[in-house]
Amino acid sequence: MAHDHDHHEHEYRHAHGHDTDIDWNEMGPLLEAQAELFTPVYERAMAWLAKEVTEPGLIVDAGSGPGVVACLFAEMFPGARIVAVDGTEPLLERARARAARQGVADRFDTLAGELPEVLGELDYPADLLWASRSLHHLGDQRAALAAFAARLAPGGTLALLEGGLPSRFLPRDIGIGRPGLQARMDVVEEEWFARMRAGLPGSVAETEDWPALLTSAGLTRTRTRSFLLDLPAPATDRARAYIAGTLSRLRRAVAEDLDAEDRATLDRLLDPADPVSVHRRPDVFVLGAYTVHTAVRPV
Repeated sequence: MAHDHDHHEHEYRHAHGHDTDIDWNEMGPLLEAQAELFTPVYERAMAWLAKEVTEPGLIVDAGSGPGVVACLFAEMFPGARIVAVDGTEPLLERARARAARQGVADRFDTLAGELPEVLGELDYPADLLWASRSLHHLGDQRAALAAFAARLAPGGTLALLEGGLPSRFLPRDIGIGRPGLQARMDVVEEEWFARMRAGLPGSVAETEDWPALLTSAGLTRTRTRSFLLDLPAPATDRARAYIAGTLSRLRRAVAEDLDAEDRATLDRLLDPADPVSVHRRPDVFVLGAYTVHTAVRPV
């Protein structure tokens, strides 16, 4: 299954707890802006979840970052208490501030610690546990899924956002360099992801059959659905910033695996002064597919 890797999210999740030099005052707003751009995907996914998860008492966002999605859950399920869980306290501070601004602070809590162990500190089992692109940062994904499942109430739902399709920002032929740049970047990004996974503590290779893995965790009634993010050209300033940020992080992460022509093309795409850059060209867009897998703990 293809991965849609966001290096911004990967860099902070893979580093947090291990790199004390990260400037969270700078990173937090960027993570918030990115999540806000993806709001249409999250809202459609939540509407789909709401058909199965009716009147949840407790919703847990496992790997919440700055709380954009957790606050969307608070809006979608006005009767639920929300717990945002993350290993980075400054991001949880942003989540609490966001909840206060949106008027949901009275039913919004945070929990700081590393997944999945920190879930043992929840006061109550969850009616819905949401994990968006956080599971694949844990070395033993099968064991982590079992830990997630153990924190569900009987009849509770586990929802994973994992997989999907690589995002596209540019036409196949962009008028500079060889056509097909993003397709070639997909290949080297998959190699980067494999190295990242292999380097995680306790890493275990696992076939990414998410419904089968959910079933192995003792859950039933598996469902899968993908949601499209379609932000056509001409791109907004926020979309352009996301595209430039994503390509910049890819340039840093996989530059050594690209040939000289592709590196030169990327450099032009990222140069704000260049007329063909993503900052200025009229044909950039955001198109991606994001897959959610769900399963239920038996009553």
